[in-house]
Amino acid sequence: MPHRTTSRRTLATLLAALALALLGGLTPARAQLQLRIGGGAFQPLPIAVTDFSGDPSLGNLVSSVVTNNLRRSGYFAPLDKARFPEVPAFDAAPNFEKWRATGVQGLVTGRVSRDGGGRLKVEFRLWDVTSGQQMTGQQYATDPANARRTGHLVSDAVYTKITGLGPFFDSRIAFVDESGPKENRRKRLMVMDQDGANVRALTTGETSIVAPRYSPATQDIAFMTQQTGHQPRIQVINLETGTRQAVGNFESMSASPRFSPDGRRLVLSVQQGGNADIVTMDLASKAQRPITQGMAIDTSPTYSPDGSQIVFESDRGGSQQIYVMNADGSNPHRISFGEGAASQPAWSPRGDLIAFTRQRKGGFAICVMKPDGSGERVLTEGFHNEGPTFAPNGQYVLFFRDPGGQGGGKLYMVDITGRVEQPVPTPSYASDPTWSPLLSGK
Repeated sequence: MPHRTTSRRTLATLLAALALALLGGLTPARAQLQLRIGGGAFQPLPIAVTDFSGDPSLGNLVSSVVTNNLRRSGYFAPLDKARFPEVPAFDAAPNFEKWRATGVQGLVTGRVSRDGGGRLKVEFRLWDVTSGQQMTGQQYATDPANARRTGHLVSDAVYTKITGLGPFFDSRIAFVDESGPKENRRKRLMVMDQDGANVRALTTGETSIVAPRYSPATQDIAFMTQQTGHQPRIQVINLETGTRQAVGNFESMSASPRFSPDGRRLVLSVQQGGNADIVTMDLASKAQRPITQGMAIDTSPTYSPDGSQIVFESDRGGSQQIYVMNADGSNPHRISFGEGAASQPAWSPRGDLIAFTRQRKGGFAICVMKPDGSGERVLTEGFHNEGPTFAPNGQYVLFFRDPGGQGGGKLYMVDITGRVEQPVPTPSYASDPTWSPLLSGK
């Protein structure tokens, strides 16, 4: 596939800084519509997203992206178009009495137009149907090729305004694409929009790819390559340039690479005889520093969002469990208890939760707990669920599920309440997902 640049700087240039401005002429609502996610009686909020007027093809594209995103979040129930009571003009207030009769509480209207130079302008308004007032409105100036992405930006604006949560639609997912017979799978690194669109391959499949992880600060992905007859190695690919480089010069197997919050270091696991130690490496100087040493297998390290701590899995207590230590390796202490083994920890970008895989009773569950080990909850469980990774807003966990047999894994996302679970479309079988930071850098 042809390579396309994807850096935040390039995207920001393409979108001309996105010209995010509150639309004038209509007063934002004082008593604004809000959706409370917590509580036992949660119901998705009824909302309508009208076809954006102006350019018919691009307007329908943007509005369909917004509708799909809000529905997939699990927090909104978009109204079917057949039930729309009117097609409101963008520059006028809707007929709120008619919209109230449909049962919706929120309404999104929009317009897509082109200027004399062919550039695209996407505008939207979010209305509180109950109060009959505008909640927010924004406009985006961009190249027509980025029309679909503006749909993600509109989705984020609507989602954050109503839920109070951070945005996550304007992001991407990297994963291992798997094709061919199960005993000889071709494994390629792929990247796509978070809703499954714009898929492209980053590697050819000549070597198998395992455990990719996005940098939280740069357009880099670290991953492990495996080739028959060779030691697995860590590589980093830059999504802006497409260049790949081997990282480190380890005499033994290295695995589980994860970036520091600033993207300048990696923390990884390096085999030492029958054991495995956690090592940090400066990406500029390639200087390495072991931070665990002992008669145990320590692996799957991940930094806390502020970089002060590292969570990892270890068998030092006799079985696979989750431990937390300071970033210099001091004060390691176990935080996972309960039945079965615990592995593959991932720290939420909000810092409030750690997701992990719990293996028990012949099954695999995706769980979360607080960084001190308290409040463990099962989000989803079944035959084989693995590889948790958080969305940029910390509200959703992405993972893969393998039903067994001759099939393969598929990607799913579940929210941290465990109420919402959605499949994430991929071209073929998929495993080892990793969620990017926001492309807009918010």
